[in-house]
Parts: sequence; C-alpha cells; structure tokens
Amino acid sequence: MDEVSTTLGRVRGRVASGDGTPIAYERYGEGPPLVLVSGVLGTAAGERALGGLLARRFSVVAYDRRGRGGSGDTGPYAVEREIEDLAAVVGEAGPGAVLHGTGTGGVLVLAAVAAGLPARAVSVFEPPYSPAAAERGRQAAELLGSGRRAAALDLFLAESTVPAELRPGVAESAHTLAYDAAVLGDGAVPERLLAGVHARVLVVDGGVSPMAVRQAARALTEALPRARHRTLTGQTHDVAPHVLAPVLTDFLGDAQEPAEATRSSPERPIPTGPAGA
Repeated sequence: MDEVSTTLGRVRGRVASGDGTPIAYERYGEGPPLVLVSGVLGTAAGERALGGLLARRFSVVAYDRRGRGGSGDTGPYAVEREIEDLAAVVGEAGPGAVLHGTGTGGVLVLAAVAAGLPARAVSVFEPPYSPAAAERGRQAAELLGSGRRAAALDLFLAESTVPAELRPGVAESAHTLAYDAAVLGDGAVPERLLAGVHARVLVVDGGVSPMAVRQAARALTEALPRARHRTLTGQTHDVAPHVLAPVLTDFLGDAQEPAEATRSSPERPIPTGPAGA
C-alpha cells in the first residue's frame, strides 16, 4: 500500500510480511532509521509520545504488531511469523536501522536479531523474563483457548499500568495476549539463543520497578555478548518518555556509522523454524 501523509506530520503505510500479511506502520522524523516494537497490546499509536521525541534525531517507524490495529492476522500464529513481520518493517525503514523494544517487544527484537535480522544496535526496556510473567501468559492463553476473552484481558489488566480510560480500546486485541505468551516462552532468559546476538545492546530498567524485573534485566545483560545495563532513577515500567528518549538517543545514535564498521558477523537468513524464544 502506498504511504499516506497525515495532518500530524506522520506518514502511514503498510508492508507485506513474508506470508503476505499486511503490517501497518507509521513513520515520522528525519534521520537514520529507528524501529519501535511494542509490548503486550501495544500499537504504533501508543509509541507516539516516545517516537515524537526520538524523531528529533531519527526517522522513527512504529508498527502495529500482527493482530493489532491496522495490521492483518493470518493464521495459524507462530513466533517466526512475527519475526518475519519485524523483518519486513525493518526493510521498509531503510538500511542501517536500529531497534528498540518495550516489554515483550524487546523479547521479540532479541529473538529476531538472534535469528539473523541485521541491526546495528538494539535497546530494550524491561523485557519480562520471569516465571511469573510466563505463567500469566500461559493462563491468558488457556482462557483465550476456551473462549474466555474478557477473563484473559482482565488477567492482564490486573497487572497492567494501562489507564482505565484506555482499556476499552485494547479489548479488540485481547487475542494477541496468546501471541506474547508464545514470544516469552517459559520466561527464562534464553542464554543459548542470546549468544547469537552480536549487535550492541542496551538493557534499561526502572529504578523503582519490582526487584524481579530489575534482576531479569541484569541477568539479560550478562547473557548478551555485547550489552550494557542502565537503570533510570525513579522510573517504573510506565516509564516517562522524556526520561527514556535521551538515553536511547545517545546509545542508538552512536551506532549510526557505516555498516561495514559495525558488522560483527555474517548476515544469516531469517529461519522458518521455531524461534526458540
């Protein structure tokens, strides 16, 4: 689909994923490409506050993950299809893209880069590696499998920071809770998988987030070959965009140099088997 300019200066468009599923995205700002990947129930619209700040330095591309917003939802679902979706968006964003993922979006980004998706640098904010998060995801998937969509959504929202006035808007994407559960897997930090991530990675957490979240961030940092850890004082998972944006700009902006200078391993094709995430 051709791109369409909006009244707010954004450009909207769609790109076809590997299986033909249309993936909707928004693009705004000028500069080197940066792709934002949302967490549970997130959409491109939800990334606008952070993306608007990052657009001072980057050409920001945010997208609706499969089954959300303006994107399609070709079945059956598999994590490798989401990796292909991200690869299609990165290809649309342009060469030399850097990536940022929030929550399970960060888990997806790392699985994709481990599978061979080229990225000069990656940042992630509080990927929910933990048995507790995995158990909630499993319960939500079971509820969805038995047709109890509202109960699955209530289970997620009980642990969520989504404001009450925005909650009706996420109901139509409740079925994608099972998708995020599949992306997270058993909740353990996948050390063998992450050994294949050769990009520079910044792992960020909030200073007043639960201890389990902060411990997971440190364990993730240790498992990655080229990672650093940053804690944002006074922040929770509902991080303030104006606090996070300069940290990402400094780290990801430093990666904007000729690709030959940062490539640490040969590019590999995106696999079509299990992602292992």
